[in-house]
Amino acid sequence: MSSLVMNTPLPKHYSCISPTQRPLAAATIRRRTSVQCTTKFLANPRGASTLQDYHFDDPINDNIFKGYFASEYEKKLEKIRDLLVKSRGEEEDDPIGSLVFVDTIQRLGVAGHYRKEIETIMQKHYLKLGDVDFCGFQSSLLDMSLSFRLLRQTGYHVSADVFNNFKGQDGKFRDELKQDVWGLLELFEATHLSFEGENILNEAQHFSSKQLLKHLAENTNYDVVKMRFKHPFHKSIARLNFQRDVRGIDKSITTLTELSEMDFLRGKYVHRDELRQLSKWWKDLGLTRELKLARNEPIKWYTWSMAMLIDDISLSSQRLQLSKSIAFIYLIDDIFDLYGTLDELTVFTEAVQKWDYDAMNTLPDYMKSCYKALLDTTNEIGWTICEKHGYNPINSLKQTWASLCKAFLVEAKWFASDNLPNANEYLANGKVSSGVHVVLVHLFFLLGHSAANLYDISNLISSVAAILRLWDDLGTAEDEHQNGADGSYIQCYMNDRPGVSYQQTREHVADMMEREWKQLNKESFNHSTRPIQEAALNLARMVPLMYSYDDNQRLPVLAEYINLMLLSPASLEPDRQNKINSFEFSL
Repeated sequence: MSSLVMNTPLPKHYSCISPTQRPLAAATIRRRTSVQCTTKFLANPRGASTLQDYHFDDPINDNIFKGYFASEYEKKLEKIRDLLVKSRGEEEDDPIGSLVFVDTIQRLGVAGHYRKEIETIMQKHYLKLGDVDFCGFQSSLLDMSLSFRLLRQTGYHVSADVFNNFKGQDGKFRDELKQDVWGLLELFEATHLSFEGENILNEAQHFSSKQLLKHLAENTNYDVVKMRFKHPFHKSIARLNFQRDVRGIDKSITTLTELSEMDFLRGKYVHRDELRQLSKWWKDLGLTRELKLARNEPIKWYTWSMAMLIDDISLSSQRLQLSKSIAFIYLIDDIFDLYGTLDELTVFTEAVQKWDYDAMNTLPDYMKSCYKALLDTTNEIGWTICEKHGYNPINSLKQTWASLCKAFLVEAKWFASDNLPNANEYLANGKVSSGVHVVLVHLFFLLGHSAANLYDISNLISSVAAILRLWDDLGTAEDEHQNGADGSYIQCYMNDRPGVSYQQTREHVADMMEREWKQLNKESFNHSTRPIQEAALNLARMVPLMYSYDDNQRLPVLAEYINLMLLSPASLEPDRQNKINSFEFSL
């Protein structure tokens, strides 16, 4: 994997020397470190060493995807489709074989091309298990765990009681299972789709993780096991583990691995072109010329939307529009943290609630351009949705911005007075100030969902927002060595409970995030809003990448992901990269 080096971080504390623009919320220590990468494998003719050095305004040459490449790509798509149909017909003789094939397709990141075929396979498998009473179905630990995970991922309700089949009379998992490494690995992966109250899956996770750690300590050759144990499929972005999973796949599945590599390369070029468009839009706005302390990170904003919608390459417009909204979340956050006085921030919040261009006259000069750009961009998004889907959701969109600014203002008042609320009040407001509500409501309409179903995703939004806020606060305390004294949920919780240690609080926060994941799993079973659920899951999966800082205040995992998906043309193994460059593929 590429060697990645992050840029020197900005100072931990920010100050504005202007007496009229005193920052109120510097105590929150919001992250403003630019994500920058270098790679020893990157052969860049410009000699670029950081993200900012890449010239994304250059046009992307899409001739590579014409002619022979395009022909081979289509052939492989159809061949895999034929193999899926064939595996469905052979399920009577090999019921697990088709599931293994589906799992391989998903791990290689090309499942988006075969949604109907995969749904048909899973439906047939579910109905067959129902005919023989799933809870009494006799199977190996590996097969049962794989079946359970894939069915739940597809949205089928399967009882976790199936795993009682693997317990002995003493109520504990049988001893012979301890040596079944691959069965334990599949069991461990299956437990990440648990709901609140499923104690059997809690037991299964404890049992499988304990045994896997023993095996990994005794055998250093379990690279694939180590990777999947660290990055369980349900909580990972498939494309992030692309290289690792390719290496772990049966090399006889030549067509599938080559298809995934071609699809990966095609996606990289599409994403680079989208980033070029976003960067040009942001540069043309010129907002950072007035707000010089504000973050200027279009690549990071785009990475959020890219990850959320990575399974459908056709959603370019949605990724671009969503990235624009994410940019304003960061920009407004910086205005509240670094620029405004309480009086100015109150006026700005009131202006956003009014959503009226005339309200610009009430704002300080440095806020006017941001306010106008926010209204222009959001109104344009509303009209884009109207043209495509027949309704304009602007009322719902502007309400999300009003709620966000009110939450930012509440935080500004807390930090200005140095009077923090209790933990529950902090988290309730923090879920709103996370910006998740803004992102998912905008995406909800961009994906064409009906306003009548907007309430159906309220719990979904709440769980993702809680995961993001708690991860962010936990990372801030850990990275800054605050031990809770950082104006975060951790500090509020420790203030509420004198005598509780920092380590105990961290464990409590970890348990809270696990409960939110279980709630998120449960909320992912409403088929009427399936596309937004997939995006919400991807958003939650991205949170650890966005907020896991190392000892040097850097984001090495995020940098690796950005390098893999957007920058390095040599992200693949050298022999595979050579094949792609020369189009030397065989069916």
